[in-house]
Amino acid sequence: MALFTWNNNYSVGIATLDQQHMSLFDALNELHNAMMQGKAKDVTATLIRNLLAYTREHFSVEEAMLVKASFPDLAKHRRRHAEFTKQIAGFLTRLEKGDLSLNIELLNVLRDWLTNHIMREDHSYSSCLVQHGIR
Repeated sequence: MALFTWNNNYSVGIATLDQQHMSLFDALNELHNAMMQGKAKDVTATLIRNLLAYTREHFSVEEAMLVKASFPDLAKHRRRHAEFTKQIAGFLTRLEKGDLSLNIELLNVLRDWLTNHIMREDHSYSSCLVQHGIR
């Protein structure tokens, strides 16, 4: 059973970004399901590496759109992206050092990112992108 399910409330109105955001839901639910089955240790390293690749690719795409639309809060948005990427990289470092207790913390970080960043900060750029013809 999914911990988080995508719905239109999460949509930023930009199909490419919504699709990419959905992959974050998948990662969160994958980790949750593995934890519920006692198999988190088997998926955590791959999941974190995939999350790092996701953040780099997704943030690059999103920020390019924000530049094109002259989004006024771009610098702040970039800082938040950099902070999140650094946080995910920190989880990988911890895991590589043998910290197997990070799954609940990682789950909470991903959940908070969905509910705070996407629902608040990403929604703040939607109208700006649409006004500039970015869909």
